[in-house]
Amino acid sequence: MPHFVVEYTDNLTDPRIADLLTAVNQVLVAQDGIFPTGGIRSRAVRVTEYAIADQAADYAFVHAKLLIGAGRSLEEKKRVGDDVFEAIKRHFEAAFAARPLAISLDLEEVGELGSWKHNNLHSRFKKL
Repeated sequence: MPHFVVEYTDNLTDPRIADLLTAVNQVLVAQDGIFPTGGIRSRAVRVTEYAIADQAADYAFVHAKLLIGAGRSLEEKKRVGDDVFEAIKRHFEAAFAARPLAISLDLEEVGELGSWKHNNLHSRFKKL
């Protein structure tokens, strides 16, 4: 971990989601080593069925979740949340200025008992 999952409505034109995933990965790698590089995952889900507010306009949303393993300080969690949220807001800045758009991020801490992993990526980064 961390795992970044973003959902976005299909009415966002040219969302460049691959660029967002790259930007978020860069933020996570740059967090002073608090996350193992081999555990970073980012993915997106394009939402085609949704209802937003009163449905009176062509509303859109971007909702992200950042799942992290237990063991980070409150300061570290706040910093990574702030940094990831800024990357998301920056990415959707033009869309936000042009249309009704809700952007949100939840940070969730997953305890060891609630997470099973089988991963051979970590050894690659230990050799670098």
